[in-house]
Amino acid sequence: MAKNTLLITGASRGIGLATAKRFQRAGYGVVNLSRSQPDLPGVEHIALDIADAEAIQAAAKPIANALSQVGNSAGSVVLVHNAGLLQKDSVRDLPASELQRVLQTNVIAPAQINQLALPFMQPGSSIIYVGSTLSEKGVANTCSYVTSKHAVLGLMRASCQDLAGSGIHTACVCPGFTHTEMLSNHVGNDQRVLDDIATGIAYGRLIEPEEIAEAIFFSATNPVLNGAVLHANLGQIES
Repeated sequence: MAKNTLLITGASRGIGLATAKRFQRAGYGVVNLSRSQPDLPGVEHIALDIADAEAIQAAAKPIANALSQVGNSAGSVVLVHNAGLLQKDSVRDLPASELQRVLQTNVIAPAQINQLALPFMQPGSSIIYVGSTLSEKGVANTCSYVTSKHAVLGLMRASCQDLAGSGIHTACVCPGFTHTEMLSNHVGNDQRVLDDIATGIAYGRLIEPEEIAEAIFFSATNPVLNGAVLHANLGQIES
């Protein structure tokens, strides 16, 4: 395994895949946690459904095995919480079970994985949370996602305080509308809707996953950003 390691959730597609590629180019070994294996040579894949809290605990040993090779060396570990679940729902009728599922995937799983990874994270390591524009604002009919992404921002800020003095820094990268399968699925794969969304962005286009990957890499390798919230949205036009 390389001197430095990226441990990432959801590297099989979208922002996660672009991030894995970016860190690989920088010489990092990559360990992915997700249900699907990334189509990327050299990635160590640990099959895991992070929507299942018990499955995460059961994965403690393979995660430890993957990280122990750098835990006692000069290498650093970058932990990127990328995987997320986006649902259409409303505060009027959101089932408790669905809210629990989204919170498990988007908030509780990162907290669980932190506890598994931190014993192997030396000074110079980092924890990067992938938030959202909706970490600091709300829109209609996305109740569970808005709630969870606000909580992700809180988890990052708590991480910053709890890890003070450890030499491990943290940040939250908040993408805007990014050209991913998740966004396309959310709008029913309707290109007209995606084009309309782009009109609300100052650059007149959606963000590419590689642009968010670059922001994640920058945040992970610059400890001066400890506790920072980075809005990576190309500038959104406010109505």
